[in-house]
Amino acid sequence: MVFPGVGARVAMQGGKGVMGVLHLARGAAASPSPRRHLHLTQHRHKAVLIDGKKVAAEIHKELAQEAQSLVGSRGRTPHLVLVRVGSDPASGSYVRNKTKAADKIGIQSTIHHLPEDTSQSSLLALVHQLNNDDDVDGILVQLPLPDHMEEKVVCNSVTPQKDVDGFHVINVGRFCVDMNSMAPCTPLGVMELIRRYGIETFGKNAVVCGRSKNVGMPIAMLLHGDGVRPDGEMGGLDATTTICHRYTPPEQLRMFVATADILVTAAGLPGLITGDMIKPGCAIIDVGINRITDPNTGKSKLVGDCHFDSCVEKAGYITPVPGGVGPMTVAMLMRNTIVAAKRSIKY
Repeated sequence: MVFPGVGARVAMQGGKGVMGVLHLARGAAASPSPRRHLHLTQHRHKAVLIDGKKVAAEIHKELAQEAQSLVGSRGRTPHLVLVRVGSDPASGSYVRNKTKAADKIGIQSTIHHLPEDTSQSSLLALVHQLNNDDDVDGILVQLPLPDHMEEKVVCNSVTPQKDVDGFHVINVGRFCVDMNSMAPCTPLGVMELIRRYGIETFGKNAVVCGRSKNVGMPIAMLLHGDGVRPDGEMGGLDATTTICHRYTPPEQLRMFVATADILVTAAGLPGLITGDMIKPGCAIIDVGINRITDPNTGKSKLVGDCHFDSCVEKAGYITPVPGGVGPMTVAMLMRNTIVAAKRSIKY
């Protein structure tokens, strides 16, 4: 996504100030839920469920109009190429979800599915070919890759202008110093949910559980970023932000979580956060996706990092898993593809 630093005005005005991801420019569509203040009393109702599917569907409609406009202005649809190596079942599901979303919006999608034993040099040669293909707007190499490949090398082989995942080192660096760049899709999706639901962040305490370079770190950057930018673009969320990770002692984790007005979990640990740990009325964005066996049915199911049943009784807002952040990640990938097609970021 075009990212003027840690934020951006959402209105795509002549391709300028893009970060179309945040459809929150003045006059943009209203949030699906009225603004709701953080609860500070014990007498309250269950948390508002943040409906990622609904918001993603709204974004798809907005992007479909932009895609159609691009067809009129340049004579072809935006084109996203997805490269998958090997037979990881989760990767196959993710790629299918992305192509389905692209079809709905009017983005052409092409899949290159390579065998597990493909050499890294062969993969890099394919990426190089796609980098130089003027009919390709966005390139995504689906992770994880087979063990014999170096993910950083492969991610950095995608030209920054087509790096719709936002993983290239140039995009990461520009993102961190408030320059226009492609930003990672999941963090952008988190920010979009917070803004569209009118969750207050200015001067609030935010805690991020997880420090991965593709999710936890950029989410923290967005949360703590300055909302007032000299170029007039919409900036970050102005929260006081703390990052916890695998080496944060349990008693310290509990202490930090208890202060959080906004809590984002991206650790990949089911049950990491329970209702007795959180501040009444806090907003919980659960990025974790964990497959566990349901003790009641014996069947496999997906859960987040938070114990949903206990947290929903105490939080002000909460994302379900599935159906929360996941659909937003795909929606932001589509947004990044539109941005790449507009050629609006100057490197």
